[in-house]
Amino acid sequence: MASSARTKISKLFPPSKLRRFALPSAPGSQSFSTSAAVAAEPPHSPAPQADGFTGSRILGLVKEYEDYRRNLYGGLTHKALLVDAVGTLVVPSQPMAQIYRQIGEKYGVEYSEGEILNRYRWAYGQPWGRSRLRYVNDGRPFWQYIVSSSTGCSDSQYFEELYNYYTTEKAWHLCDPDAEKVFQALRKSGVKVAVVSNFDTRLRPLLRALKCDHWFDAVAVSAEVEAEKPNPMIFLKACEFLGVQPEDAVHVGDDRRNDIWGARDAGCDAWLWGSDVKSFKEVAQRIGVQV
Repeated sequence: MASSARTKISKLFPPSKLRRFALPSAPGSQSFSTSAAVAAEPPHSPAPQADGFTGSRILGLVKEYEDYRRNLYGGLTHKALLVDAVGTLVVPSQPMAQIYRQIGEKYGVEYSEGEILNRYRWAYGQPWGRSRLRYVNDGRPFWQYIVSSSTGCSDSQYFEELYNYYTTEKAWHLCDPDAEKVFQALRKSGVKVAVVSNFDTRLRPLLRALKCDHWFDAVAVSAEVEAEKPNPMIFLKACEFLGVQPEDAVHVGDDRRNDIWGARDAGCDAWLWGSDVKSFKEVAQRIGVQV
């Protein structure tokens, strides 16, 4: 019976394993994602496979589970869609190191793009000891540290020019050109949509600059809710903003640890962008909305 799918999946993947279950990332799908400047995320870890179950059997159970949810919700698998920002909704228009180098030349930055990228990765991977969160309010102290560590330049004018660049539509573009019509179709079908992002307070003006802020019913920003993914609290806050239970929401993001494990720890379903789903149209179809 379709209604037994959830039980089968729960037995196959108990909570300690379920949060780690996701299809492997497509080759070359690594993204350098963060908010103001762009960070190199650690490689996605390979997904463990349950003993005695083939990939086709697992996919069959997932389909059975989604059919079960459609029966619950009158044709839809979920009442709400949560979407990661950087790497899923939007991506940088130019490589981070290139921008740091180009803007920095007039301020005396001499490091090559390769050196900037390596120094950036090192700095971003260090513990941030000044506060519990990296992005507090506008995130300036954190980004000042990242920029000076990456480039060797502590000039305040350089930092401000670079910082402000990443609030403009010139710095970013949408990952999926069909995103607007998909989100419109989802909301018309009764599915609520929210952005859930580790970002500072520049996210809202950035969404306005990209003319996509009106696509969403809510925005959960780590700097505002004081919780960063993979902390489940940010996902719970997003569900609270939308007025839905976590089990009625699915989150889509490009980072296995932050997006997939974090959302599942909150009780949401989660799909890995670039692997489980590769376009927002596919997301809508899996939910049960035709675009």
